[in-house]
Amino acid sequence: MPGLQHSVVIAAPPARVWELIVDVEHWPERIPTVDSVERLDDGPLALGSRTKLSQPKLSPAVWTVTELTDGRSYTWESKTSAVTVVASHDVEPHPDGCRLTLALTVSGALAGIGWLMSKSLTKRYVEAEAASIKAAAESSGGATRNGGG
Repeated sequence: MPGLQHSVVIAAPPARVWELIVDVEHWPERIPTVDSVERLDDGPLALGSRTKLSQPKLSPAVWTVTELTDGRSYTWESKTSAVTVVASHDVEPHPDGCRLTLALTVSGALAGIGWLMSKSLTKRYVEAEAASIKAAAESSGGATRNGGG
């Protein structure tokens, strides 16, 4: 199964980073690779929660939370007829604050060719997401959009 993983150490408490990664409604303000987010359910992110995410150069996708350990990790997936993308967000304590690990796998009939076409872009997006969450968590306000990546 094609995929990638990226980790970053963040000089902030795990609770602060968790707060940022589950606050998906504010991702467009913080993460330059997210144009818009529409929550399709009320309340905090939970098992079964659905979110429509629009990103530059990608078709809008609906992501459904399939696993969630509050304060620690969540996994969500987006499915089309030929491809399933699974993305995980994991926060763990680290001597310097915490470690955020973002991982993504692709499966399905067109996963191989799709991955060949999108691997470079996906890698840049995952790295930009991690860098943006790091910048937001380490800043006092945490709501400014970071142009890096």
